[in-house]
Amino acid sequence: MKLVYKFMNSPVGKLKLVASDKGLVAILWQDDNPRRVRLGELVEDEKHSVLRETERQLEEYFAGKRKTFSLSLDMRGTPFQNNVWEALLAIPFGETRSYGQLAKQLGTPNASRAVGAANGRNPISIIVPCHRVIGATGKLTGFAGGLDTKAHLLELEAGNSSLLKMPR
Repeated sequence: MKLVYKFMNSPVGKLKLVASDKGLVAILWQDDNPRRVRLGELVEDEKHSVLRETERQLEEYFAGKRKTFSLSLDMRGTPFQNNVWEALLAIPFGETRSYGQLAKQLGTPNASRAVGAANGRNPISIIVPCHRVIGATGKLTGFAGGLDTKAHLLELEAGNSSLLKMPR
């Protein structure tokens, strides 16, 4: 199954949207480490319906007009990673969870580090909201898009409209 991509500009930099015919496969950051999410060969397709709909919904999110996404997702990971990513999807807009809370929710209370590793491999940033996961002390911790971007997304979700357009 071939994968297609398109770029979109956003308040948090240029994003690379990747899809299959089944659904959205990835949203990659401008300076993303290519080893973080391995996808193989991609073909550019600005008109692919999944990519266009993803861009439309992300634009609404960044404009403060969307709190949930309704997209078909094609999540590609191990069973454990997929379980973590499904748990991320259940974190409500504007709320956060710690790695430990997610590990307990998944029935593996001693697996905070494994949850963190799966979180770091989340290929569908923003829509599968790995930015909503914080350290046990409440501090912002690792994020592929950078901690400034993570803070921006959390503040946007908290309703701080002055941050809808993050300076780059």
